[in-house]
Amino acid sequence: MAKKKKKQHHDEHMDESWLVPYADILTLLLALFIVLFAASNVDAKKFQEIAKAFNTSFSGGTGVLEFPSPTETGEMEQLDVQDKKSSEATEEELKQLEQEKLAEIKEKVDSYIEEKKLGNQLKTTLTDEGLLITILDDIFYDSGSAEIREKDKQFAKEISELLVMNPPRNIIVSGHTDNVPISNSTYESNWELSVMRAVKFIKVLTENNKLDSSVFSAKGFGEFKPVAPNDTEEGREKNRRVEVLILPNEQK
Repeated sequence: MAKKKKKQHHDEHMDESWLVPYADILTLLLALFIVLFAASNVDAKKFQEIAKAFNTSFSGGTGVLEFPSPTETGEMEQLDVQDKKSSEATEEELKQLEQEKLAEIKEKVDSYIEEKKLGNQLKTTLTDEGLLITILDDIFYDSGSAEIREKDKQFAKEISELLVMNPPRNIIVSGHTDNVPISNSTYESNWELSVMRAVKFIKVLTENNKLDSSVFSAKGFGEFKPVAPNDTEEGREKNRRVEVLILPNEQK
């Protein structure tokens, strides 16, 4: 009986020599990522947390992240403090620059007031909020009315020219009254009257096609934000006013 040939089994192994350079490449890429990450003003505490997480994942042997960071923890914290101070200084400089621009607008409005001899009716104030233009409402409105008198619309249009700025800034128009209760069929309260005076004033201002209506907003405070006592006629006259607040541009 013919002997059956024994099949010879040879262990077949895949050539794994490529794994070594592949692992080296991954290690180098990971090391490059860490160097870039550490050099980008990252918070030291967060860096250590990420390093710990990576080392836990790559358990067995020395993890790449176990090596010292190119920037020591103390140095990174110092860089963070320096960057913060630099950022605050930049913001302060931009804020100062914007205040100077608002001061230039104030100067333009003041020149108009002086030219038209309107010192008793218009006033400008540069505040932390922005440039405030105060207009006594007797210039525009009859008592108890929110409609700007026809004869005063030209004056309102001249004011609109003073509000043309480059770049445009957000503008809040607010109405204010004295504390004398209103008694007519159109408005039930001084609050409603003050709101409508602001709205009607904006309507006239934005007839100027050089102004963007989207930068305007209206507020009404009624008698609740007086600037003078309401127990004298002079005080009540000061409280009946429209305020135009030109806001500084937001720095981003």
